[in-house]
Amino acid sequence: MTNSYELLKVLYTLQLPIQARDPWWWPNSGTYEVVIGAVLTQNTKWQKVEEALENLRTLEALTIEGLAKIDEESLREAIKPAGFYNTKAKRLKLLNQSIGDKFGDFETFQAEVDRRWLLGKKGIGEETADAILNYACYGEAMVVDSYTAALLRAFGYDFEDYRGIQGWLIEGLKDYDIKVRELFPREPKAQIYALFHGMIVEYCKRYKKGKSVDVGLLEG
Repeated sequence: MTNSYELLKVLYTLQLPIQARDPWWWPNSGTYEVVIGAVLTQNTKWQKVEEALENLRTLEALTIEGLAKIDEESLREAIKPAGFYNTKAKRLKLLNQSIGDKFGDFETFQAEVDRRWLLGKKGIGEETADAILNYACYGEAMVVDSYTAALLRAFGYDFEDYRGIQGWLIEGLKDYDIKVRELFPREPKAQIYALFHGMIVEYCKRYKKGKSVDVGLLEG
């Protein structure tokens, strides 16, 4: 696997169910729910996050205004399925207040927020920031997670940090615009990034055991 375009192409041929739930893979993309979900999914399984999101939906707390209205105790109880609920409740409240104070509404947040601002908020690391930028704001941010690192490790790559992996993923797509367009003729670059990450996750869900990923299907 010499570059990320080759990885994208072979993942694409496997016809993984990346758009079964949402055109951008992440459920309810382009909504404030993604911002909340990106925080909740830290150190937990997605199915637990969905339980927490459903609780918040019942409370009408999946908007900036809705989340601001509920007290922290109610928030902790609602997100308990996602784990680390005391910490996550505090971080969600602080982030939500900062977004409301700075941007006013979600549409303005989508249009104006940048990576630096997000990384300046407590509990928002690079993966969470990029997930918000890509899946909530439809920005050109390539998300890297533990699945991505494990998959590339299986191909013999050893990167020093998050930005190293991210750079490798983006670089391989830069010079292959015509080829990438053969796979995704109409999708904007941000959506291609979103689906690429989705393919990596869906593949690893099936073929990762422990710390190792079986890349047999990708090599053959």
